[in-house]
Amino acid sequence: MKSILIVGNAAENSFVEDISHHLNQNVDSSDIISMKDFLNSEFCPRFIVGDYVKGKVGDSLAGMKVLIVSTSGKEYSRNELAMRTFLIARAAKDNGAEKVILLEPDLYYSAQDRGPRKEHGVTRKERSEEDYWKFDGQPFSARLYADLLKESGVDEILTVHNHSYSVENIFMDRFSGAFTNLQPQGLYGEYIRNSDIVSQNNLVVCAPDAGAFEFSKGVAEAVGIGHSIILMCKKRTGERSVEIAVDPESELRLEDIRGKDVLVVDDMVRTGRTITECCKVLKTAQPRRVVFLVTHFNSSREGRFNMDDPSIDEIVTTSTIPDILNRDIQGRLRKKLVVLKLERWIADYIFRNYSSEGRALPEPHYREDMSSKNPRWKGSLGPLFVQKN
Repeated sequence: MKSILIVGNAAENSFVEDISHHLNQNVDSSDIISMKDFLNSEFCPRFIVGDYVKGKVGDSLAGMKVLIVSTSGKEYSRNELAMRTFLIARAAKDNGAEKVILLEPDLYYSAQDRGPRKEHGVTRKERSEEDYWKFDGQPFSARLYADLLKESGVDEILTVHNHSYSVENIFMDRFSGAFTNLQPQGLYGEYIRNSDIVSQNNLVVCAPDAGAFEFSKGVAEAVGIGHSIILMCKKRTGERSVEIAVDPESELRLEDIRGKDVLVVDDMVRTGRTITECCKVLKTAQPRRVVFLVTHFNSSREGRFNMDDPSIDEIVTTSTIPDILNRDIQGRLRKKLVVLKLERWIADYIFRNYSSEGRALPEPHYREDMSSKNPRWKGSLGPLFVQKN
């Protein structure tokens, strides 16, 4: 794909290289941009533009679109990666790039999507005094991050399944609509239809809270089970404790899921405490199987311990935070964790929307990665899908 130059903000990033492969960029990111640090520890990226050409200095990227891919990992903190992105974007623009696009599957600073004042964020519901107080003394980080990306030279943002209505409003405003929040319902539907993880004909989708309902509805429709959704609600009883029950507005009750497969859908997980409590309640109704499907998996010792509970039969997540592919990061969950590598799915979107060819990549749009400890593992290669462009 000659119209876009693909680089990462850290060296040796497999996510970047997979995106590049699917988009037919045969040169490694590390051969396009040099990642150097001065002796005083300041980062200074430099696009490798070849030999000196008179009259072309400062114009080596003229007419090019530069795609910066940013995924968090163990080598650099998100704070460091953000600063590296700012400088790479500025380097691209200072050398004539026509457009700079940031692909950040798990958009940084999204948790601070509102602040302590009324003008800090746009929410679907009127905020309570307690909600304002929750952010008292803190920065309105999501807005600042959007501002800094824009000022550094980023023109457009691509992310995946960002749950925040406020963040979407912030970025849509700051980037004049050039903000795309890719929704993976279709990808999940493709996986569920083509795998043996649940029985499609005996399936119910669970939204663990009202905020997850619309996305859960989209997953149910992608699978082809209509409105078979059970909606749960949570009430916090302390800083780290919650009570889970079926929401009074739910179209299904607990007795309706007996003997069925239940797919619990959410955008992200950190400690796993709430989702485990939800699955425990579901298990009281004696479903056949409970599977937790989550887009962004922030692995932690507490999370691995909580989600090792037998109330969760299997977990499906994606590679938006690539460290989760590491078996040590999976820890005790490796026996029931599946990771969908979604670089091909993202590359398909880029092909269809940025390439003059406008062609789509054929299915499957994912690769399934799982440990041999998983009972569904099917041999030496596992159930990996390998397909050429």
